[in-house]
Amino acid sequence: MASVTTTQCNLPGTKEEDCFAWPYNTTEVPFSAQSYLQSLLRTHRFDLPQLLRPPPQLDPTQWLSEHLRQLCIELGFYLTHLHADCTEKTCPIMCAQEMTYYCAGHGSPRPCSAMGYSVHTLDYAVRQLAVGAGMKHFQSMVRRLYRIFAHVYFHHREVFESQESARGVYAWFVAVVRKYELSPESLIIIPEMPSTVKDT
Repeated sequence: MASVTTTQCNLPGTKEEDCFAWPYNTTEVPFSAQSYLQSLLRTHRFDLPQLLRPPPQLDPTQWLSEHLRQLCIELGFYLTHLHADCTEKTCPIMCAQEMTYYCAGHGSPRPCSAMGYSVHTLDYAVRQLAVGAGMKHFQSMVRRLYRIFAHVYFHHREVFESQESARGVYAWFVAVVRKYELSPESLIIIPEMPSTVKDT
């Protein structure tokens, strides 16, 4: 009888709530931190201290990198819930409150629709993480990613609240930012959210 292996990828048609539903395997060295974090997200998504606690003997920068990589994946899901409300017509410029943000995805920074800015920013972050960006790049990356949450909060509040209740991505993002001191508090402009406590 042939041995059965677990495929660790989300196949086409996988429902969002079923993503990353494979067991954590400690023998897979290159992917163990990523698999471990995905396992924690399935069982402790709203338990931020548990989610942020690195596995033993893992470099803190690598653990941060894994969090940022997974946050980019989660933000991709986030944007799929936003695309019907956030279009070039409804949001032709990326902004939050009174701030307008220029997009660096065009060679030189220029105005861009909010959805275009969000997609370009995710592309940039994924590329940086793929080449092993270090702490000095993480601060710029986090600043740009935060603007996506800020835009959604101030211009698409219903989507923000729905996603935060279901997945807690913003609370997780801010917890990572604060733990690793990646942004001054003055740039965190979304008001403190009441903590979401769910049974896991």
